[in-house]
Amino acid sequence: QVQVVESGGGLVQAGGSLRLSCAASGRTFSMYGMGWFRQPPGKEREFVASINWSGGDTDYSVSVKGRFTISRDNAQNTMYLQMNSLKPEDTAVYYCAAARYGSGTHAADYRYWGQGTQVTVSS
Repeated sequence: QVQVVESGGGLVQAGGSLRLSCAASGRTFSMYGMGWFRQPPGKEREFVASINWSGGDTDYSVSVKGRFTISRDNAQNTMYLQMNSLKPEDTAVYYCAAARYGSGTHAADYRYWGQGTQVTVSS
């Protein structure tokens, strides 16, 4: 079992950058595939990015590819999401999630979820 906690959200102007962190508890963090999802106001939760257990395989949604970078540091039990060139449509609550097997693009692939961190991008 793993517990995850997001941090790093905030208010930023369009074109700016933020880095989200996801701190995980437990000694088996390196065994989990990890993902970032977001839920914009009034919309359903959507996939943002995923990374496999070693960090060697990543995937991104079309809307963030080329602007966001997912990474992980297994020694620090932490995953990151570097967000550059932010747009107002990136405004959402961002969630960190852990998958015991693989690292998919669907919320159902992930068993453990954080409480979320708010990212607001002003125009």
